[in-house]
Parts: sequence; structure tokens; C-alpha cells
Amino acid sequence: MIISYDISELIPYINWPYFFFAWQVKEQSEKDRLRQEAEAFLQQLEGKYHAYGLFELFDAHSDGDDIVVCKGDRSQESGVSRIPCLRQQQGNPPYLCLSDFLPPHIISTDSCLLTPDSSKLGVFATSVSLGLETDFDSDPYQKMMAQLLADRLAEAAAERMHEQVRKEYWGYAKDEKLSIPDMLVEKFQGIRPAVGYPSLPDTSLNFVLDDLIDMKQIGIRLTESGAMKPHASVSGLMLAHPEARYFSIGKIGEDQLRDYAHRRGLPLELCRKFLAGNL
Repeated sequence: MIISYDISELIPYINWPYFFFAWQVKEQSEKDRLRQEAEAFLQQLEGKYHAYGLFELFDAHSDGDDIVVCKGDRSQESGVSRIPCLRQQQGNPPYLCLSDFLPPHIISTDSCLLTPDSSKLGVFATSVSLGLETDFDSDPYQKMMAQLLADRLAEAAAERMHEQVRKEYWGYAKDEKLSIPDMLVEKFQGIRPAVGYPSLPDTSLNFVLDDLIDMKQIGIRLTESGAMKPHASVSGLMLAHPEARYFSIGKIGEDQLRDYAHRRGLPLELCRKFLAGNL
């Protein structure tokens, strides 16, 4: 499913504190001035640029620390993809992994056949018109304003799309009546962990997600490390479990690194590079 958003639809979903932080603005008067300038700039962008959302819903289950995604017809044994996840190893239990928020498969971990306690997994990406990163090079101030607002618009698109998924497309929270401020502090059921963030730190997982949803449909291309271009792009998972919550993987040991490399089917040293910040 591809959704195109007008900028005016996303302005209410912008999380302004992150925008102010990027500018290193702390005084309230400066925040007020900067927001006025930003909103005027956004009005000039209306109709010329857009944000885009892309998502698919899949039958899925857990197999240890892997999320197993059923890509096609569940009556067939083909069409299985795995999203290897990491588990917390430090601090106090419980030691969480994103796969914990999906039920285990009770028949075979290598097929999607006959899975009575299967659940669903959302896979998503959002981005913006490439011109927001390329059309303002002649003016350093406008270039920075456009880039930082592009980041906020990509995040706002993820927020808006997640709301639509919860209430309409997936519909597990049809009766949700949250204000946008409540959504921005994550009072909704379920979570939307993004690739590169604390519970899903390996950016190269974008290659796995790309195989599932084909990000180029909304103009996203991946670098050799899995970073997204345009930079103002977000990708990740949507989990509906009522007890799902955000967490940080933190530091992992050599044992988990080796296991993760095996599950990814990648050389150990390449995974060491991808996960350098967690070692």
C-alpha cells in the first residue's frame, strides 16, 4: 500500500521538540520564532513536494530471536523471509527481543502452513520528495531548513500512516481516540520500531525489509551499508501486541554477535561492522 501525503496533512503530526533540538535552540522565544519561520516555509512547499508512506501487512510468527514473515499464500511452503533480531544481554531481566511480541509457530519454523496462533507484522517505510534535499543548495539557511523539515515530515508521515494502519488497514485499534499529542508520546497500542534505532540497531536490515516491500516504489534507494536515500526516510516494523514496548538492545556479547551473523547469513566481521555501536 502506497500513500501520498500533502504537507498540510502532516503539519499537525510534526514533533517540534526534535526540530528545535536539531537547531540547538533552547530559549522559548527563539523556538516560537523558528516555528513561525518553519510553518511559513512549509506553506511555500505545499503542492510542490510531498511525503510518501509504504507498508504491507504479513502473517508472521517468532522462531527464537527471529521474526518469520510469510510473504505469500500461507497454503504454500514458499515465501518465507526471516528478520533476525537482537536480544538484550545487560541490565535486569526481562531481556527483551522484538520477536517476543509475536507468537511462536507451532508446526514448522520453515513454512507458513497451518499456523493457528499466527499474528501479523507490519513492515513500512516513509520518505519525501527528493527535491527537498536538492532544490535549496544555493541558500545555506533554506537548505538547512528544508533538510530538517524533510526529516520531520518523514517522521510525521510514519506517525500518520501508523494511525491509519491501527484504525483502518489493520484495524486492531478501530476505536482508538487519541489526540495527536498523545500519539507523539506513544500512548497507542503496539510499537513502531525503526531500523537504526535502539531496539533494531542494524541498519543493514533495510535490505531484508526492502525485499519485503520494495522501497524504490516511494523513491528510496539503499547504500552499501543499508542507509536510505533520501536521508529523510524512515523504515521499520509495526507490532500490535498490547504489551509491546520500546527498549534498547544496549551492548551485546561475542556469543550473540556470532549467533546473529549465522542467522543473517553474513560474515562475522561484516556484522561486527554493522553492530559496532553495540559491541
